[in-house]
Amino acid sequence: MSVARYDLGDLLTLMAVLRDRDQGCPWDLAQDWDSIVPHTLEEAYEVADAIERRAFDELPGELGDLLFQVVYYSQFGAEEGRFDFHDVVHTLTDKMLGRHPHVFPDGTLASRRPPGVTAEQVQTRLVNSRWEALKAEERAERSAQADRPHSVLDDVPRTLPALSRAAKLSRRAARVGFDWPDARGVIAKIREELDEVEEALVAGNRDHAVEEVGDLLFAVTNLARTLKADPEQCLRATNAKFERRFRHVEAALGAEGIPLREAGLEAMEHHWLAAKRQEADPEHPEPVTDNDNPGGRRS
Repeated sequence: MSVARYDLGDLLTLMAVLRDRDQGCPWDLAQDWDSIVPHTLEEAYEVADAIERRAFDELPGELGDLLFQVVYYSQFGAEEGRFDFHDVVHTLTDKMLGRHPHVFPDGTLASRRPPGVTAEQVQTRLVNSRWEALKAEERAERSAQADRPHSVLDDVPRTLPALSRAAKLSRRAARVGFDWPDARGVIAKIREELDEVEEALVAGNRDHAVEEVGDLLFAVTNLARTLKADPEQCLRATNAKFERRFRHVEAALGAEGIPLREAGLEAMEHHWLAAKRQEADPEHPEPVTDNDNPGGRRS
């Protein structure tokens, strides 16, 4: 016998009951717009983590947790008479129809892309430019409603992770011509910023050095953008690599009976290099010698 599946209506009912003043959950009743934001960010990262690990069996649950955040905010909106979940769905659908005139030429779900337009043409600069133009119009309209000067940097969320926000800010500026001509210009900028960090350290000016480190990170973020790479994903991959190799160091020292804090940098470096070699050729790792990576560190 098949089990009846819950649908979106059931999820909305569940949320309404959780927030019911008489029968609801005390924890859910205590939440507000601000208290839920950290959970929303965490759930988004858990979705990304499941995808990166290719843990597709976990993904329905993680996506459900993320959807639940949208339902939460919609419930707050309904309680305050601002909007409800159906308004969210309508607004999203209407916006996407407007941004895809190459797919829905009449701006309705019933209309379809003309037969003469190929999938390749949909990806051309003409379509991409149209998409950006539509978003720019939306930003300008919001600025006008808020009675503030319009900027191409409008609506870049301040709550984005710093690397992601830096990439988005520089990408917006690049679209109007504020950019280096190629990656070599960005690399030169990175060298310039690194020199300024070193100058500040030599001068003993820690505060200035910290400021210059920020400039250096921003420049490196621009290099990732120039390479059409997401800096947040680049760093997440490096974090995973560092964690994997350091765990190898811990395990190797543990097998030798050497406490981590007593091992010393040389022994740690030895096993770190062994981990690198093993990753490069898992079946035939090259032996590590004292001459490997002279003066080098964990990279």
